[in-house]
Amino acid sequence: MRNAIARFFATGADCEPIGDRGEIDRLFRRHRLRVMLAITLGYGLIYTCRLALGVVKKPLIDAGVFSPNDLGLIGSALFYTYALGKLTNGFLADHANMKRFLAFAFMMTALCNLAMGFATALWLAVVLWGLNGWFQSFGAPGGVVAMTGWFSNRERGRIYGVWSTAHSIGEGLTFLGVGLVVSVLGWRWGFWAPGLVGIATALGCYLLIQDRPRTLGLPEVADWKDDHYDTAPKAGMKSVLALQLSILKIPAIWVLCLASATTYVTRYAINSWGILYLQEARGFSLPAAGTLLMTSTLAGIAGAIAFGFVSDKLFNARRPPANLLFGLIELAGLGLFFFGPQTMPVLLLSMVLFGMGLTGLVTSLGGLFAVDIAPKRVAGAAMGVIGIFSYIGAAIQEQVSGALIQGGMRMVDGVRVYDFGPAIWFWIGSSVLSLLLASSLWHTRLRD
Repeated sequence: MRNAIARFFATGADCEPIGDRGEIDRLFRRHRLRVMLAITLGYGLIYTCRLALGVVKKPLIDAGVFSPNDLGLIGSALFYTYALGKLTNGFLADHANMKRFLAFAFMMTALCNLAMGFATALWLAVVLWGLNGWFQSFGAPGGVVAMTGWFSNRERGRIYGVWSTAHSIGEGLTFLGVGLVVSVLGWRWGFWAPGLVGIATALGCYLLIQDRPRTLGLPEVADWKDDHYDTAPKAGMKSVLALQLSILKIPAIWVLCLASATTYVTRYAINSWGILYLQEARGFSLPAAGTLLMTSTLAGIAGAIAFGFVSDKLFNARRPPANLLFGLIELAGLGLFFFGPQTMPVLLLSMVLFGMGLTGLVTSLGGLFAVDIAPKRVAGAAMGVIGIFSYIGAAIQEQVSGALIQGGMRMVDGVRVYDFGPAIWFWIGSSVLSLLLASSLWHTRLRD
């Protein structure tokens, strides 16, 4: 049984090379477009299955279904399983057929969301949301493996930037679309609607994604584009597993792990608790809070694309200078959001700055920079190593934020009142630490 499952997910054997240059060009152009469409829109749509809990927190608290501490436990279950899964599934992705690997995972995360709509017992919600995190963890390594298989070194920053818009697409659809559904139909549909979208997404990705170029008789994309790092250390004839383990010997990878982890604290703090903050501290309705946060996700689309172009074109594919630039933009946005004048123009500007800066950093620290540093044949493993630290950071954030917010919650004349101050300083401090760590990687070698 285990062998049958392994054979089902395994990447195909290399085919006889195609000799017709025109046919090679035609197949590359066709499949590159289809792969990019699937991993960007598909990952964006499936992202709604990950963020639904953040939209329904206030309805669940108000209905007495779960407390902030309960929600912190449920939310952290997803991040812990996602962290572990991103490591293991990142290593598996280097050996897998992305068509089946991603379609299966997307279908399973959709089913987890459908089941969450029925869950009111804490233990059941923790288990289901943890399973959802496990299947969600297939997405990023799978997308990066598909991308590095079909796009070469000096175009990867731009392509990775476009792919990273998937995060913002998913966040925007969740904050606005799912928020509107919940405001009309109730909290259960906050899970059911993403689940139905996820089923359609799984089917679409299966139709569009292809296995590695060599399984179609095509050359490696770096050979097709004649795009190799001239100064990169050569990988030699090491096995895939040996290359994967070699990642752990690169000091910059470990610094990058910590930088990404602290970035993800702030990222998921705003994603998970931002709507509750705007509702309770600023008096926004659920649709209005979702709309304001969607501003940051729209800016994030621009930020992800801009990061790719800025780092590729302005800094000659060097990520550290772009990391510094986008980190300062993110901190400016956070400062305005929490401490600036609480007028709508200022709030909108703060969300634009935050969204652009944060998504640029997530694009780099959450994967692109690691893929630059690591051998490209094991891009999935590189994403996995970074991912386990990133989402442990997100999980710790969920529990710490839940505890800090509940600690500042009290009833005054029958009205629930929150003090978000300790949580806010925790979020901002994490962003500052991330920027300092990322800035220490100014001189780092790149690998083919």
